[in-house]
Amino acid sequence: MKNKPLHNFHIPVMGLAYTIDSPIRVAHYGISSVISIIDDEIIEKMKDFYNKKFSLDYRSISHKTDDYRAKRITDYLDMMDDIVNEKFEAFKQELSKNKEVLKNFIAMLPNTSDLKNGLQSFLNQKDYLSSSIKHFIETNLKPGGIDVNIMTKVDKDNFRKNEQLPVIYNDAHASLRGFAKSKLSSSMVLSAGMNPRLYSYIEEFDDFFPDQNGILKKKIILKVSDFRSAMIQGNFLAKKGLWISEYRIESGLNCGGHAFATEGLLLGPIMEEFKQKKNELIQSAHTIMNNALEQKGKYIVVQPLEMKITVQGGVGTSEEHEFLLENYNVDSVGWGSPFLLVPEATSVDKATRELLLKSKEEDFYLSNISPLGVPFNTVRGTSNQLLKDKKEGNKKYGSSCPKKLLALSKEYSPKGICTASKKYQDIKLDELQMEKKTLTTDEFNKRKTEITDKACLCVGLVNSAYLEQNIEIKGEKQGVVICPGPNLAYFNKEVSLLEMVQHIYGNSNILPDNRRPNMFINELKMYVDHLKKEIADSSVVTTHSQTKKWNSFKKNILDGITYYEDLFSTSIFFRDKKEAIPLQLQKYKMMVSEIEIPQVGK
Repeated sequence: MKNKPLHNFHIPVMGLAYTIDSPIRVAHYGISSVISIIDDEIIEKMKDFYNKKFSLDYRSISHKTDDYRAKRITDYLDMMDDIVNEKFEAFKQELSKNKEVLKNFIAMLPNTSDLKNGLQSFLNQKDYLSSSIKHFIETNLKPGGIDVNIMTKVDKDNFRKNEQLPVIYNDAHASLRGFAKSKLSSSMVLSAGMNPRLYSYIEEFDDFFPDQNGILKKKIILKVSDFRSAMIQGNFLAKKGLWISEYRIESGLNCGGHAFATEGLLLGPIMEEFKQKKNELIQSAHTIMNNALEQKGKYIVVQPLEMKITVQGGVGTSEEHEFLLENYNVDSVGWGSPFLLVPEATSVDKATRELLLKSKEEDFYLSNISPLGVPFNTVRGTSNQLLKDKKEGNKKYGSSCPKKLLALSKEYSPKGICTASKKYQDIKLDELQMEKKTLTTDEFNKRKTEITDKACLCVGLVNSAYLEQNIEIKGEKQGVVICPGPNLAYFNKEVSLLEMVQHIYGNSNILPDNRRPNMFINELKMYVDHLKKEIADSSVVTTHSQTKKWNSFKKNILDGITYYEDLFSTSIFFRDKKEAIPLQLQKYKMMVSEIEIPQVGK
């Protein structure tokens, strides 16, 4: 029991700040969560907030300090570790003294947990307040992980007095260094694809290499959307002597935040491939890694290290949760967006949470608001959208861009400029105005929307945390941007942490009715809609590569439907939808079959 996590779910990173302090809120219950560490400003503000709250002695770090980004991150993570450990020790004391606290904790654990049975046996004893329960708790409980997320693409070059700083001062590099120098023993999630320069930088830090006992102080988790990507990135890092401790597979479209659509590969078939080929992934990386460790003169590991496979994106019922664990042998399932409705777990202001509660399916949509140029999940009616609309009514476009985290376009400046900034949008709108005579009204309006759609995520994604804790917000009023997955449409009430965890494990149900489609069907619909939209939006003459891509996309969806037909006909799960699911699959199969792929030159 000792080294097994207490729970078989985790809370993934959400936005820049929706999980910014989640470990402080939930880690003492054994729940792992992930914080974003790319924005050092919110990290410093939250550090100051908790410094005062818990009367700690962490000092403020000015942006004039050398290497301030990394130092702020290290400090905040160290502080978080202190707070979590203190809360955990106090919680263990409470469990051994207070029967009600123990009962609630037992109610929070998975039904299959040996720990649950062990604690229950103490509860059933008349004299449960004995030294033996203290010993049992001390031996078997451990806090959840304080894991961090780095979006590899957010790695802007930085300058001091117009002079470009070395690569190690780039944003993602500084974040990595901040985590590496912290005292945490936890995991770093790398998301949004491969950044070879950043991956190579990991080699600089000993904590990522196994010690003489084969133990990694700091682990690497790769967020991937298919097996091929996992194998390529895993072997790339193995050649540097680095081990991937977990592959976190996320649905390309049925997720929150940025949506990295696959070429029609559906989650079920992707998970099946990981299940069938996990050993291949382990053996390949183990051999390559040991060769690299030997060359570096580091400790080699005789047996392959542990490699977990986890999954997230669009999960909404205990049956789906259990199915993923049982059918694909995954180690943990990520529950993201539903936790936005749990004030004990996430940092969301009251007005935004109210908006999420009342929003329906049609209100959640895939937008073009991200300056990264990647589709971005959001919801209609955010305060950011309302302020933006008001500004645009006065012919004012773009943001003042105070943070510049996404100032990645080099089109007009070697320093980079954000496509959501006023500076960038003014230039683009002037250029468009000069072309106006050559464009139809529809073309002009479409191009204008493409420019002005972009929103300031750096500010919008952190304001909610400031509002929740009454931390002063300086600068231009931007409102709140939030990035829930479409799955949140089916949840409609604020719930306690205990209620949410009991929902995950099937001991209660917080969904209002039974109209929510199965997660796999939901994702399938999104991919069909995505293909149709891609074809419809393609106004230029079709090329060979486009036709090839769309044909492959269509084939992958149809193959996925065939896989699901077989899966659902034999599975002991989802019996209450035994008739509905095959009909839904049949409907989408017909829709996909009828999609005409444009021919070359047409």
